[in-house]
Amino acid sequence: MSQFLLTWLATALSLLITAWIVPGLVITGVVAAATGAIALGFVNAIVKPILVIFTLPLTILTLGLFLFVVNALSLGLVGYFTPGFTVGGFFPAIFGSIVLSFVSSLVGQFFNVENA
Repeated sequence: MSQFLLTWLATALSLLITAWIVPGLVITGVVAAATGAIALGFVNAIVKPILVIFTLPLTILTLGLFLFVVNALSLGLVGYFTPGFTVGGFFPAIFGSIVLSFVSSLVGQFFNVENA
């Protein structure tokens, strides 16, 4: 249970830091970041694998670069369903997904979380 809470806290903190770095991503508060972390977990667990399977031919054709678009779509979907979390467009979503992966790995190492 404590590992789940640490992962949730690390993801919420990563979302706050990413929104601070990336113009076009807006999080209005800590509650929105916590809700966004839960939504991001659900989207990464349920929606993203389905998108990856459906876009596999395009991903192979682009040598994996289309996964950036899939990650951006996932982040945009989280922004759509989370009140207080706004994604300002396609390019902020792509840049935000790249920054979020780096920030999440750094915060995960700080909190000693395996899957942040």
